[in-house]
Amino acid sequence: MRKEGNLELVTIYEISKVLGSSLNLQKTLREVLNLLASHLRMDRCMVALLQEDNILHVIGASGMTETEVKRGFFRIGEGVMGKVVKSGMTIVVPDISKEPNFLHKTGPRTIQEGEVISFIGVPIKVGRESIGVLGVDRHLNGEPQNFQSDSRFLSMVANLIGQTVRLHQSISKERQQLLMEKSRLQKELHGKYSLDNVIGVSKLMQEVFSEVHQAAPGKSTILLRGESGTGKEVIARSIHYMSPRKDRPFIKVNCAALSETLLESELFGHEKGSFTGATQDRKGRFEMANGGTLFLDEIGDISPSFQTKLLRVLQEREFERVGGNKPIQVDIRLITATNKNLEQAVSKGEFRADLYYRINVVSIFLPPLRERREDIPLLVSSFLEKFNVENQKNLSFSTDAMKIMLECYWPGNVRELENCVERTLTMTRGSVIREHDLPCQQDKCFSVTLRSYVQPAKPVIPIIPRHDTDMPMNDDHSEAEVPSKEFGTERDRLIWAMEQCGWVQAKAARLLKLTSRQMGYALQKHKIEIKRF
Repeated sequence: MRKEGNLELVTIYEISKVLGSSLNLQKTLREVLNLLASHLRMDRCMVALLQEDNILHVIGASGMTETEVKRGFFRIGEGVMGKVVKSGMTIVVPDISKEPNFLHKTGPRTIQEGEVISFIGVPIKVGRESIGVLGVDRHLNGEPQNFQSDSRFLSMVANLIGQTVRLHQSISKERQQLLMEKSRLQKELHGKYSLDNVIGVSKLMQEVFSEVHQAAPGKSTILLRGESGTGKEVIARSIHYMSPRKDRPFIKVNCAALSETLLESELFGHEKGSFTGATQDRKGRFEMANGGTLFLDEIGDISPSFQTKLLRVLQEREFERVGGNKPIQVDIRLITATNKNLEQAVSKGEFRADLYYRINVVSIFLPPLRERREDIPLLVSSFLEKFNVENQKNLSFSTDAMKIMLECYWPGNVRELENCVERTLTMTRGSVIREHDLPCQQDKCFSVTLRSYVQPAKPVIPIIPRHDTDMPMNDDHSEAEVPSKEFGTERDRLIWAMEQCGWVQAKAARLLKLTSRQMGYALQKHKIEIKRF
């Protein structure tokens, strides 16, 4: 008895190790049942668990063929296995050949003459709920059998199995929730960065959308060009989510925000001990983006020495981590963006020509906001709706305020427009945003009547006689005819107004129907020096 007790203790120990060794439930249960068969001579061991259809299905077995396992399913209350689950109690069948409730669903047993096969079914429980059955055959061969001892031992094993099943169910449930959350977020991102949600009814933006639809399904490297704030990152994400790589990572790096050393570590990763503070191995953005898309923003700002390192990676799609010597291959799609004139940088030797040709495979230009003014009302409405929700307000733009928004120059493009709307909504006290509520008006907004975006090929500048210091100046220039925008450039118009008003800034501002601050900003922008008499 003592020897048998020691064997059971060793078996329990081995079973507990097996159950904690893997998250593959079927593999773990098979190993547990094999231990029972080899240590305690228990034949045709099986574990059946209740599935979503509320039917017992054998999911792990020892001493049974795959066909027999597939036949092993029982309804609750059906046969011995079904009765164990229904009652939640152990059932012992001393001789299966004499038990009418033993259905032999997994296949008939081969019984030799004088041999008796018994069956022990033990419920597997989670709390008080029966979720399955641990069943084993015992070949008696004429010797007496202690079913009470076997039942007690198998109950301990079933208890361990129940805890493991509960853990796996919990992990499976959490994993399912994470997958559902991932799917929800992906759908949300797909919707957010879908071109259908990118505002642009202007002809220029429609051309951009057409180019994006054409380029997105391919593998070509894409260079996004345009001023800061035109939405290059939004377009990059749209390209990713419209490509076959949409279910893989989209990784972005702002090259201008990092020094050369940090950028190398950030992109390529580093090995433990490669530099001070490198306490463990770290994957770089290239590895993180494997199978997906890597977006390098402000690529025109990287140093010439790092351009060489980057060129090799783009050519070979292979690199080594900082401090390492093992080549790492990656499969990525590269999207780059810049607001710089790369052709000019190449001619000056500031940007490598071979890298320029490597990244400039498909080039998409994003127009500045001032060249697509018909999009401004839609953008303003979108931002206003967003910030109204965030701030629990219900503001709207008046016609005059919207006119000012349309006339602004917007050097910061869409980003500046969004900030202006948020700032105005926050500081406005009434329910309607009016012209005087716009904080950006005095600093950056200039009348369209002053600005000329398309310069004429040959501007005709009239020769205005210079006012002498002793000539009396008429303070009222309201009758002076302001030249139309075909009259030269904006700078020409500013100089004309100053000449008309004897270089008195306040009078020139009134003549052009600008505020003094607008006039001062314009003179400073065009570097027009005020003449003193």
